[in-house]
Amino acid sequence: MSKLITGIILFTVFTGLYIFIAISGLADDLFNSKNLQSFLVSLNGFGPLLIVMLMTGAIVMSPLPSAPIAIAAGFAYGHGWGTFYILIGAELGAIIAFTISRLLGYQVIQKRFGHKIDTTWLSSSKHLVGVIFVSRLIPFISFDVISYAAGLTKVSYLQFALATFFGILPASFLLAHVGSEIATSELNSIAITVILLGVITVFPLVFSLILKRKSNE
Repeated sequence: MSKLITGIILFTVFTGLYIFIAISGLADDLFNSKNLQSFLVSLNGFGPLLIVMLMTGAIVMSPLPSAPIAIAAGFAYGHGWGTFYILIGAELGAIIAFTISRLLGYQVIQKRFGHKIDTTWLSSSKHLVGVIFVSRLIPFISFDVISYAAGLTKVSYLQFALATFFGILPASFLLAHVGSEIATSELNSIAITVILLGVITVFPLVFSLILKRKSNE
């Protein structure tokens, strides 16, 4: 019961925070790249903390966009430190979303479908880790949904954290790189980065299709 109460508290806190952000109009300032870039410059040493907090919130509260935050981080801190701050925030947000789902729904799913799950591919932790990792490489797959869905499976915290970290690393670096190139007005480098983002999106799809084709032969 204590786990359920903890899950409800976390869910309530973040839901209330999202409602406050939406009603107050803060989303227009904090989740807009140009506005956020100017704000970060004025914060000096507190800027990185804001990036981490915003990335965490954007992951837990699904409707909030995370890409503008990542680009602003790259603009303010370069592709190195920008990537670092993005990764911390995204990883923390993913773990919180995973925790909320694990606390609120895991036992219910196991009681309702436990014997059925054990006979499907969902019973394999290795398979699930692979799915989480590949999904992190594909930008148009909802980061938030994957985090919440993973909490309903038997994947451990460590497996989830590692699959998420290595899966989001390429896109985090490239988004931070876009921001850093905007700061220096390197338009050619931005174009190359956008192409690389496209490659990251397509590669997992092609790879999964090849594996599926081989398994059917």
